[in-house]
Amino acid sequence: MNVFLWIVQSLLTAAFLAVGAMKIFTDKKKLASTFGWVEQFSDPAVKAIGALDALVGLGLILPGATDIAPVLVPWAALGGIALAGGGSVVHLRRSETPLAAVNLIYIALLALVAWGRFGPYAF
Repeated sequence: MNVFLWIVQSLLTAAFLAVGAMKIFTDKKKLASTFGWVEQFSDPAVKAIGALDALVGLGLILPGATDIAPVLVPWAALGGIALAGGGSVVHLRRSETPLAAVNLIYIALLALVAWGRFGPYAF
């Protein structure tokens, strides 16, 4: 199960870092063609959400891999749940049900990581 959690953490890290980098480094107008919700938020808010995505991604891997404060891994997973939950709300308000469902998958995987790393498979 420990190996499975590492795999899930790695995949989530890749997803959160990719999306976070896109939100941070891509122009808002260009980003709006991919993410329609961006138009409803200010540019600094989109950049902040991207930074939080990147922090979640790093927090899922680095503390456990470096053995420096590994207790931060499940806390990063909880932060990711909060971000994905907020994203689900935004998508549901915009009637983007399939995108909200994707966020629910992220929430389920992040909950698995939080459960495993807080509980029986803690570092």
